[in-house]
Amino acid sequence: MPIDVAPSIIERIAPVDACAGERTRAYLDTLTKPRGSLGRLETLAIQLSAITGGQTPNVTPASVLVFAADHGVAEEGVSAFPQAVTAQMVANFASGGAAINVFARQIGARIDVVDVGVVAPLTVAGVTHAKVRPGTANMVLENAMQGAEAHAAINAGVAAVERASHAGARCIIVGEMGIANTTASSAMLAVLTATSVAQVVGAGTGIDSAQQAHKVAVIERAIQARQADPNDPLDVLVKVGGLEIAAMTGAYLASAAHRLPAIVDGFIATVAALVACRLCPAVRGYLVFGHRSEEPGHATALDALDAKPLLALGMRLGEGSGAALAFPLLQAAVAMLNEMATFADAGVSDSARQ
Repeated sequence: MPIDVAPSIIERIAPVDACAGERTRAYLDTLTKPRGSLGRLETLAIQLSAITGGQTPNVTPASVLVFAADHGVAEEGVSAFPQAVTAQMVANFASGGAAINVFARQIGARIDVVDVGVVAPLTVAGVTHAKVRPGTANMVLENAMQGAEAHAAINAGVAAVERASHAGARCIIVGEMGIANTTASSAMLAVLTATSVAQVVGAGTGIDSAQQAHKVAVIERAIQARQADPNDPLDVLVKVGGLEIAAMTGAYLASAAHRLPAIVDGFIATVAALVACRLCPAVRGYLVFGHRSEEPGHATALDALDAKPLLALGMRLGEGSGAALAFPLLQAAVAMLNEMATFADAGVSDSARQ
């Protein structure tokens, strides 16, 4: 299925600057430490230089984008919570009371809560209204959305990054909220990676083993009914995906177009990242993976992207929470480049670098 993302966002995406990364790699070896002794922090510094094209990258301030939408498949009883919780949590985000609000304040990040498909009409202040439709259709019975709706949701994600960039953001943190979105993500991942549904389905919002078996059966029925093309990520998104997943996909595409690092959160965010990378492989270089979710499908999604997250805290909340917690590591990598003395500056024998 052809994709038409305004304003031709994919055409604006260039590969990361590998030469800038190599210059930073060489510079790191001149700093007052044994070579490679800061481990993955050095790898992160190299990646940030490649993303921005400079030896002194800047990732502050960050902007948190939380996309919210409902899922028609919730009517199949796949979640421990009713669909009304999506709107209730969006109101909580808007009032500053959710975990992601706490973590965003801690890192000084601006937060943009975007309604791309919540069923309930939202009248609360502090929410960006970009509703494509009031929730997806039940994917067991029909396609989750139409192609034009997937495009619109992707473009809502692009627009959110455009707003963040205009406001001065130097790093993008992407999160989501949507009851039953682990069901949609599991369906997408199973199709995109040719993995069994049982292998990628977890507890989601906290279902028990019997409910989990039901969830697997529901997803298998949906996949069989929809027959999405695994070689066409947009077709998979349209048939078994979600509006907030589409918006996150757009956000990753736009982050790459703006040469901004995007910190990927957990399971659902990583499935969206997989879609973005299938649409444009160059996006992969701009993605920093924040944390490893407890959802079993996350390992499959990470393997598909050859990704190793920075943190593993036993979390499975979503909202961008794990990505926000990882952000200080990016700040530390930048500070290392900007503030550490070289052997020459400090008058230390460079034989100590071995």
